[in-house]
Amino acid sequence: MVRLTFVTTSIAVFVAIQTFALIVIYSRQKVQISVSDNQNNKVHILILSSWRSGSSFVGQIFSQHPDVFYLMEPAWHVWVNMYQNNAKVLQMAVRDLIRSTFLCDMSVFNAYMGENKRVSDLFQWEVSRALCSPPTCDYYKRTDLSNDETCKKHCNMSKFFKMEEACKTYNYIVVKEVRFFELMPLFPLLVDPSLNLKIIHLVRDPRAVMKSRGKSLPALMRDNGIVMGANGKPIEKDKAEASNYEVMKEVCRSHIQIHEAATKQAPDFLKQRYMMVRSWIYNITHGEGAGSAFKITSRNARSISQAWRTEVPFEKVLKVQDICRGAMNILGYRLVQSEREQKLSSLDLVLPLREYKFSWLSSAEDPS
Repeated sequence: MVRLTFVTTSIAVFVAIQTFALIVIYSRQKVQISVSDNQNNKVHILILSSWRSGSSFVGQIFSQHPDVFYLMEPAWHVWVNMYQNNAKVLQMAVRDLIRSTFLCDMSVFNAYMGENKRVSDLFQWEVSRALCSPPTCDYYKRTDLSNDETCKKHCNMSKFFKMEEACKTYNYIVVKEVRFFELMPLFPLLVDPSLNLKIIHLVRDPRAVMKSRGKSLPALMRDNGIVMGANGKPIEKDKAEASNYEVMKEVCRSHIQIHEAATKQAPDFLKQRYMMVRSWIYNITHGEGAGSAFKITSRNARSISQAWRTEVPFEKVLKVQDICRGAMNILGYRLVQSEREQKLSSLDLVLPLREYKFSWLSSAEDPS
C-alpha cells in the first residue's frame, strides 16, 4: 500500500511532479505488452490545466514512463471542428471524447477526423512515447525515452487503429487537457464505474501565464475566440491583446471554480481524487531557448518562469492582478504593490497554502 501525505506549501515542482508520477505508477513491474482483461485495473489520470501553464512538461513526465499511455489535448479536435460554438457548449463533447479515450475507444475520433487516418493525424501525437513504440511503431523500444522529432520522422505512417491497440496494453492512461473550465462536467466520469479517474489540477502564476500567452498569441487566437464566444468569427488584430486579457480572466475564474468545487463541500466521490499543484516549471533543463506554443525545449526554467518580473511593464502586471485577484488569493500568489516589489527577486511571491492531507487511497483502503 502506498500513501502520500504532504503540506501544499511552495512546492519544489520538479521533485514533486516526479514524486506523484511515481506514486500514481506505484505498482510498476516488468514491462509487458498484454491487453488488460479487467478495465477496473486501469488508472485514469486527467491533467487539468490552462494554456501556457507548464502542463506540457508535466505531461511529458508521465509520457516517458514505460507503463503510461499518454495523449496531449485530444479535445483540440473537438474545438477545431466545432469552432463556431463557445467553450460551454463544447464541454459535453469534450467530456465524451475524454471518456472514450480513457476507455481506449478511439472510434470517437471518427466524428472529427477523415477516413484512412493515421496516428500522425492526431494533434501532438509525437510527444506520446506510447505512440512511438510497440505496438504502434517499432522504432523505439517500449522502455526507451522517445524524442518527438525522431518519432515524427520514423513513426508517421502508423495506422490509426494501432493507437487503440496500444492503449489497451497499458494500465495507466494519462490525458492532458486545457479545455475544461469547470469541474462539474467531469462529475459523471468520477462516478463512472468503468473509470478510476484522478485529477491533477495544475496552476501557474497568472502574471507568468500572461507573459507567455503574449509570445504565443497568434497560435492561441482560435481558442481565444471559442472562449470568448466569437461564433467562429476571427478576432480582429487590433483587439488581439484585449482578447488575451478576457481569456485570462476566464482562466482565473475557472481555477477558482475548479479548486473550490474540489476542496469546499466536495461530494464524496471527489475525495482522494483531486490534487492541485502550483507550477513555475522548475528546471525543465538548465539549457537556453525560448520555446514555442506547443513544444518543450531546453531552456533556463527559472529565468523563464520569473521573466515577467523584469520584462512586463508594471501597469500590465497591475491589470492581470486586477482581473485575477481572486484566483491569486486562493491559489497563494502574492500581489506586488509597486514596480520595486515586482523587480525585487528576493521577494518570494508564492505563499503557503492551507494545510491539507492528500491521499490517492480509495476510501475503503484509507485506515483513517
